[in-house]
Amino acid sequence: MKKLFLILICLLAFVSGSYAQINDDTDNGQFTDNDEYTAGGYQRDRNFGRSDSIQSQHKEIPRGIKVWTIDERFGDLTPAVPDTLSYMFMNSIFTTGLHGEYNTLGNVGSPRINRIFADRLGRSEFAFLDPYDYFIVQPGQFHFTSTYSPITVVSYNTAGDRTDGEDHLKVLFAVNAGKRWGFGFKFDYIYGRGYYSSQSTSHFNYSMWASYLGERYQAHLLLSTNHQKVAENGGITNDAYISHPERFNETYSEEEIPTQFERNWNRNDNQHIFFNHRYSLGFNRKVPMTQEEIDARKFALKSMAEQKKQDAINEARRQAKKNGEEFDEEEFKEELKKKEEMARPDQKDNASESKDSVWMKDEYVPVTSFIHTARFDYYRRIYEAYETPDSFYRSDYYTPYKFTGDSIYDKTSSWQFRNTVGIALLEGFNKWAKAGLKAFASYNMRHFVLPVVDDNGMQMFKGYNQTELSVGGQLLKTQGRTVHYEVSGELWLGGDKSGQFHVDANADLNVPLLGDTMQVLGNAFIHRDAPTFYDNNWHSRHAWWDEDFDQQFHTRIMGVLTLKKFGTRLRFSYDNIKNYIYLGQQNDLFQSGDDYMIRNYQIAMRQHSGAISVITAQLRQKFQFLRVFHWDNEFTFQKSSNDDVLPVPALNIYTNLYLRFKIARVLACDFGADARYFTKYEAPEYSPYMGQFAVQENAASRVKIGGYPVVNVYANFLLQHTRFFVMFSHVNASNGDYFFTPHYPLNERIFRFGLSWNFFN
Repeated sequence: MKKLFLILICLLAFVSGSYAQINDDTDNGQFTDNDEYTAGGYQRDRNFGRSDSIQSQHKEIPRGIKVWTIDERFGDLTPAVPDTLSYMFMNSIFTTGLHGEYNTLGNVGSPRINRIFADRLGRSEFAFLDPYDYFIVQPGQFHFTSTYSPITVVSYNTAGDRTDGEDHLKVLFAVNAGKRWGFGFKFDYIYGRGYYSSQSTSHFNYSMWASYLGERYQAHLLLSTNHQKVAENGGITNDAYISHPERFNETYSEEEIPTQFERNWNRNDNQHIFFNHRYSLGFNRKVPMTQEEIDARKFALKSMAEQKKQDAINEARRQAKKNGEEFDEEEFKEELKKKEEMARPDQKDNASESKDSVWMKDEYVPVTSFIHTARFDYYRRIYEAYETPDSFYRSDYYTPYKFTGDSIYDKTSSWQFRNTVGIALLEGFNKWAKAGLKAFASYNMRHFVLPVVDDNGMQMFKGYNQTELSVGGQLLKTQGRTVHYEVSGELWLGGDKSGQFHVDANADLNVPLLGDTMQVLGNAFIHRDAPTFYDNNWHSRHAWWDEDFDQQFHTRIMGVLTLKKFGTRLRFSYDNIKNYIYLGQQNDLFQSGDDYMIRNYQIAMRQHSGAISVITAQLRQKFQFLRVFHWDNEFTFQKSSNDDVLPVPALNIYTNLYLRFKIARVLACDFGADARYFTKYEAPEYSPYMGQFAVQENAASRVKIGGYPVVNVYANFLLQHTRFFVMFSHVNASNGDYFFTPHYPLNERIFRFGLSWNFFN
């Protein structure tokens, strides 16, 4: 209560202190971030701010940031939306996702898996990191930046206290050295102590990047290091502690509920280096400036003129002082003004010439690009455990070299180095070049380390190597308003993945309809994937397999219909998978007092030889009433042809009902409640031993989760460049099956606070 009181006092002081400093903006009642996002990706404030430095206290500072992602293979730039939007900011803190579509273990930063199969990513080469995609950003999703002025973004959210609370701090700094060079770094730290026993999470990320965007040469460099440490409790020993607490003679708080494990941890360390660069051959031509470039040119010309005028005033003042004369600054300014008017050319006679000379620019048109991408990744995973219950594991394959008894120290590491070279014939360099054409070749080396057993049954480590050689191409059309498409293919010719191939196709059609643009998106792919190294090979103290799985064959057809004006988005997809590879686990339960303990645990990779199909239909619909009342909804229907191997819930629902208004005409507010719900199904269990999710294979002990709505009440605010929220999550907490993963209950009712502040220097 004391923490809640202090937060509310700080909010009131912040709002009242800021009210006198901020001019009213005129957005005609439309609730948007004051940093408007334009088609080019820039954010620009309506009112330029003032610098805090004494030297530049009268100088206007241009504010804005351009953000983009790049294609990992070709380095193509795609504009992205910066993380400064206020809408749904309160849900960005959750590991469960913006719409609650992920299953998690309850604590912030815990492993997760998407319930929507069509949105799942495939198993990566180092699948131990797949459950942490909330935290680890791949190069293809990383936001590179270009800024008008240095920008610092500090985001922080918190809940609970020092014993069981959650904290998430993120700091981003970006700066430009001229128009072409961009630099920045990002620091991201998550610390969740956990409301249940032995559930803490600690994640650390530090990333640095640099970019150069020249006419002929472009380059992007990304360096990042990540560390994840998660305490594993194996889930609670009896779900009835949550669903039916009245069955017990005692009342248990969250931290007092018994769990399967103590003193167990999963640790992941990984470092990444990504470098992409390309050189283009082409020609120059005159083209009109964009509105942003015109605004920037006007700002520069105005600044130069003001500086020139100030220099003249300073020189005149110096001469007057030198000559012992009195200097009248206002009179001197009037003389300068008269001289400017006499020297100014006739506007009418020179309008056309001025437009051509001032608001036109030389544009370099690339025709052919030569591309090179290099990527190096290092991974290490350790599972360390003490005091494992007796007979918990069915098999024991070796004695660890540094531990004895029931202690576990499973370790594996891997690195990979990929080189890709390509050539691109770019679209749009003349009227006949309606599409772009690219070709590439890629060579990849991988190294893995796993334990093996010597003749005395003791642990040793052995290295394994893999190589890949693939070639491919891409045909695409991105320019124009009506039709865009992209078809790409890649074939693996040699190495350990010989015979693997990917064919992907995307297209969109944009048609005017009732004052809106109806967009129809189509996506299809055919993927034949060889099993990863860890799919076929795993060696550890209590799990061991050496397989030779067949290649997996996955096809998908997806269509999306969007009507932005009506707030409608309809998606339908059909997936068919043959030789599906998945992780399955088995165990026996026995009762010990009020608890159900596990014994004879085993886990291994499986392959389903038949075909599995998954149908997905999703509707997103937004309603607006009287410009103040808003109701956003997402309904997802799924059907799997084999729930024993690939289980999915039949229905996922997210709904958000809120009021959107302004306080004192400056403080934008969303006040409402949202809920997430999914129907009961036999969801994948989480395996602490592997740090991944696995299919439940014991018919006698399978459990279902779902059928329980989780409701949050929130107030989301925006004040100039500051976003903040207050929230009560899981306000409907009561007796019920509030599990998003079998045996891992969600946190109960919690007060939360979050803040994100943008600083322009």
